[in-house]
Amino acid sequence: MIVERDRVVRFHFDLSTPSEGSLDSTREGEPFALLYGREKIMPGLERALAGRAAGERFEVELRPEEAYGLRREGWTQRVSKKHFFGRKRFSVGETVLLGVRGSPRPVKVLKVGSSVIDVDLNHPLAGLPVHAAVEVVEVRAADREEIAHGHVHGAGGHGH
Repeated sequence: MIVERDRVVRFHFDLSTPSEGSLDSTREGEPFALLYGREKIMPGLERALAGRAAGERFEVELRPEEAYGLRREGWTQRVSKKHFFGRKRFSVGETVLLGVRGSPRPVKVLKVGSSVIDVDLNHPLAGLPVHAAVEVVEVRAADREEIAHGHVHGAGGHGH
């Protein structure tokens, strides 16, 4: 079975950039589980997985626009502190998670006020190329519930 829309793909990955070094890896734990074709991962990595089968290993270089996106100069916003998951203290330069439309988004703190924070909305890795080393562990048909919910259930997926 090959990777295509609405198939469950479990894979290990190692992500790195030339300037930041190692970013993330699943090698020491469970493979990442994905309902393919739902645009839940970096677009370049999703495209690179297309047509792959269990057991395949590959490496891919992702341009910034295929990974965390291009940097947008001046893409800042003033946000109420209540949107930062109950945090009380902030430091200029740190990366924090902002609650945006139900899913957390990493942002960089630019200025701290008494009730608001100015943040850079660019992903902290925006503008950087990413190297991905991938091993496809499993490809299987998604069940009806996974397709209806838009995500994988069970090992490495959503538990509900």
